[in-house]
Amino acid sequence: MNLPLHVGLLGTLEAGLIALLVGLLVYALWHRLCRWAGWTDGHAIGWACVIAVVASAGIDAWNLFYMGMMRLESPLYARLFLAGIHDPNELGSRVVLEVAGAIGGVALGWLLFSSRSGEKNSNTA
Repeated sequence: MNLPLHVGLLGTLEAGLIALLVGLLVYALWHRLCRWAGWTDGHAIGWACVIAVVASAGIDAWNLFYMGMMRLESPLYARLFLAGIHDPNELGSRVVLEVAGAIGGVALGWLLFSSRSGEKNSNTA
């Protein structure tokens, strides 16, 4: 995420909240698409989870993976890499909360939108 967030725990919580909203919005779009195409809620949940996690935690997860896998042998290269990361001290916890927030947003969207769909279906039966 390339937003001016706070540093530390507050920035991590902000990133998780933004990911929650992204998950809710992505599920709303997929729910509408799946109702139009006649697909099940499983398609909407699955694709919304994948897209929400990639959209909200993709860059931070890539930085975490890259930092763990690549050998930063020179202090100069390590300093240059860490300069490109917003708050590198909280990178791991930020990725965890972004993934949890995205999946939680999809789950919240499923709860909100499935209850309205269930009411419409029970009234027609």
